[in-house]
Amino acid sequence: MAKMKMIVFPGNNISRSFLAAVALLIIRAVSFSQVSYPYPIQKINLSVENHSVQMAYMDVKPFSSFNGKVVVLLHGKNFNGYYWKNVIPFLVNEGYRVIVPDQVGWGRSDKPVDIHYSFHLLAYNTSVLLDSLHIHKIYLIGHSMGGMLAARFAMMYPNRVEKLVLEDPIGLEDYKRFVPYITTEKLTQAEQKATYESYKKYQQTYYPTWKPEYEQYVKAQAEILKDPRFEEIAKVNAFTYQMIYEQPVCYEWNRITMPTLLIVGQADRTVVGKDKLSEEQKKLYGQYSALGKKTKQQIKTAILVELPGIGHIPHVQDLALFRRHLLAFLKQK
Repeated sequence: MAKMKMIVFPGNNISRSFLAAVALLIIRAVSFSQVSYPYPIQKINLSVENHSVQMAYMDVKPFSSFNGKVVVLLHGKNFNGYYWKNVIPFLVNEGYRVIVPDQVGWGRSDKPVDIHYSFHLLAYNTSVLLDSLHIHKIYLIGHSMGGMLAARFAMMYPNRVEKLVLEDPIGLEDYKRFVPYITTEKLTQAEQKATYESYKKYQQTYYPTWKPEYEQYVKAQAEILKDPRFEEIAKVNAFTYQMIYEQPVCYEWNRITMPTLLIVGQADRTVVGKDKLSEEQKKLYGQYSALGKKTKQQIKTAILVELPGIGHIPHVQDLALFRRHLLAFLKQK
């Protein structure tokens, strides 16, 4: 039998450095492995500013009898439909049909760089998706940026939304009033420098305490880092930052007239552009406890649920608590 030769690296320091580098590559390869969506992905062809783009979505039917109601779940900026993976089952078990789109620019949807991103456009795309499925009335749930989008959708299509749920929505205050303006070019440059570690560091701010099970949502966001078009996708990330910055919804809360549930984690301190603020400013803004109360006063039909000790993503941090409040509202006559 031929003897196997041992490969020896010249010097312990070099060999250790080499092995450390290999280990890091393996860790990153595992970190960037694509997450599996919990249900089959379907796609619809859309025409957006004379461009043909595909919008991905999950359409999950009830396990038993359909209660006649459709729930639409709208994701946040640093997420996609994947992070609703634990919310979908309990809604389906209750008889709801659940539609979960990845907005154009996110997740499994196309990410064109030559369109103007706006909440109006994303709301319109969502309405086209619903039309294609022959769905006319919905219960609409939006988290974070999805909350801003849900608010805009409810304003544009009030007759379609029977009930509205805003889960720690961003945009409860107008960021351009206190966050310094940054050009899209500079934002793109910053986005192009993103790493798995930088995504994780940001997502860690969403929770009072980080837990290993949250890592999967970093992996879902980090998929774009290995995309051959990442340099272009970084532009989309910059465009959608500007969309949030330039298109506030907080001056139009009185246009929301349907029953609304406002769920607010009392430990949430999210501010879009927070890294551009001074330490004193960071203490003044992103105070969700106060912002929730203020918003409730402006949305006359709103019920405010305050969750002590909960950060930016209640449906991830405490699913059981989120489930209890959500179902109570959806079932309310």
